[in-house]
Amino acid sequence: MITFGDVVLMTRGDFEDKVVIVTGAGQGMGRAVSELLSSLGAVIVVNDIRNVAAENTADYIRSIGGQAEALQGDVNSATDVKRVVDFTVKRFGSVHVLVNSAGVLKPTAVESIGEEEWDFVVGVNLKGTFLFSKAVLPSMKESGWGRIVNFSSTAGKNVSTIGGAHYTAAKAGVLGFTRHLAKEVAGDGITVNAVCPGLIDTEMVRSTIDEEDIASYSDSFPVSRLGKPTEVANLVAFLASDRASYITGASLDINGGDLMI
Repeated sequence: MITFGDVVLMTRGDFEDKVVIVTGAGQGMGRAVSELLSSLGAVIVVNDIRNVAAENTADYIRSIGGQAEALQGDVNSATDVKRVVDFTVKRFGSVHVLVNSAGVLKPTAVESIGEEEWDFVVGVNLKGTFLFSKAVLPSMKESGWGRIVNFSSTAGKNVSTIGGAHYTAAKAGVLGFTRHLAKEVAGDGITVNAVCPGLIDTEMVRSTIDEEDIASYSDSFPVSRLGKPTEVANLVAFLASDRASYITGASLDINGGDLMI
């Protein structure tokens, strides 16, 4: 249950019997989303390119009474994406919610970005969002209900804090893709929205910058700290629920006020 004071914002009933695929769910924000939606009643299909990480998330969800399946797969591979979605539909009957949280970040300067690195970063962040979204649409259309939540970033609206141009370009692309897909599928009962996190305290961020940089960035934000993965998960849960049924094609900032300055 998610509450705000005495007001109940989300309950287990919001996701009871809903089947959710979360990409990049082995750590960070993807794992936080998986754990929260499971606590609200959803069946979680945990996707990550690293099998051990996916299994760890699924094992934890099962240990606290939730239902989860771990499926290794590369979001940048149409074959892997089809396998994950086909398994989910066959095993659970449908896909109701897709959370495209898989992402990679490289801080490389433009002059040093090789073609292979460009394709990798853009592939995971943007192509993966496209491939998974396309793959779940038939199931959602058949149900007449669906929620797709894509992960962009403050980089998609401005410029990346710690990533390179390929990351910024990919996250801007996610916003354009989100708006266009939302327009295409609104008549099918499917909403498509994006979240735009700022600097969130994840393993990926901490593997990219050191403690001194983290402290410096934190001090520069109006809310002087890094965000928490659970805070992003709460926003995703709202967008994935019926409570956000009139929101589509939107991009919601969650960045401690970073874009204000």
